[in-house]
Amino acid sequence: MGSISKHICVVGMGYVGLSLSTILSLKYNVTCVDIDKGKIKKINNKISPIFDKEISKYFKYKKLNLKAVVDAKKTYKNSDYVIICTPTNYNIKTNEFDTSTVEDVIAEVSRVNEKATIVIKSTLPIGFTSKINKKYKNEIFFSPEFLREGNALLDNLYPNRIVVGSKDKKAKEFANLLAQSALKEDIPIIYMKSKDAEAVKLFANTYLAMRVSYFNELDTFCEINSINPKKVIEAIGLDPRIGNYYNNPSFGYGGYCLPKDTHQLLRNFDKVPNNLIGAVIDANKTRKDFIAQQIINKKPKIVGIYRLTMKEGSDNFRESAIQGVMKRINAKGIPIIVYEPLLSKKFFFNSKVETSLKKFKKTSSIIITNRVHNDLKDVAKKVYTRDLFNNN
Repeated sequence: MGSISKHICVVGMGYVGLSLSTILSLKYNVTCVDIDKGKIKKINNKISPIFDKEISKYFKYKKLNLKAVVDAKKTYKNSDYVIICTPTNYNIKTNEFDTSTVEDVIAEVSRVNEKATIVIKSTLPIGFTSKINKKYKNEIFFSPEFLREGNALLDNLYPNRIVVGSKDKKAKEFANLLAQSALKEDIPIIYMKSKDAEAVKLFANTYLAMRVSYFNELDTFCEINSINPKKVIEAIGLDPRIGNYYNNPSFGYGGYCLPKDTHQLLRNFDKVPNNLIGAVIDANKTRKDFIAQQIINKKPKIVGIYRLTMKEGSDNFRESAIQGVMKRINAKGIPIIVYEPLLSKKFFFNSKVETSLKKFKKTSSIIITNRVHNDLKDVAKKVYTRDLFNNN
């Protein structure tokens, strides 16, 4: 089992926190902390509170040294490591991440245990960690995550790299905790300054957003000019410098990470000459304008939105691009109905939520879906999608 004596506390039970808790609890004592009592209860009953097949499997079949609590003070006091995975949403008013949840945890840990090493996994503005380190005696460093929703545990078990924003002994020990808990061998481990690690996270996600935007603009051009976008993408993707991956057109990039991370990077560029980062953000808005206009041009009586989640294997529709499309169609006074099994309320953005798939398909004069699904095979003629490759 390895060094079971190591006590680790993970704060925030989203995709990052829960997947980390799961993998580390195979070898170490892990305590999960979250303000959501429902999540805590589920974890203690070995039920995953998020959609991730591998986490559910591990909860069911693996022996995990894992418990979950709401009151964190006692846990902080006895922890060797406190890993912070709380949300840092982008604040439009201040034009940067709201890091208050991260700062609150650091302050509380510092009050009860100055010897605990604090690792921040929450995404940060560039320069945050070096500033916060000056305020506390605890050793604090940033280690970015590169996880996919719905595949978070798999990405921890088989990471393509481990990045740590520190070069000291504790940083190396933490990297080894992750590497030894993973199934993949010979994982590249990169140690760097905290600022460098913060930049890695934001630039990685902005590149992904840029790639999404690129193939979306290619698709827009092809649709307007009666060119086969699938053939064009397949052909250019055979160039190994481009590659046939992460190239399936969509309604725009969305989700929890890419929208806020691109905005934060642009904010960090405020005194640096740039054109590209802002263009990526603008391109995403333009794509949603285009998709909405394509639907409006068809003059539908009722528009059906099939799923607010943007891809298979995800239960998150925060900031999904389809919502932007919906708002634009709504503004034209066109009625919308939504089919989303994850919704319990009767209305979403003032649009009716239809719980019966059969009725949804019958009522909709056109159905918008970001990704093709077998549910819609029998009404394929009604479906509008830009899914060319039937993958995420």
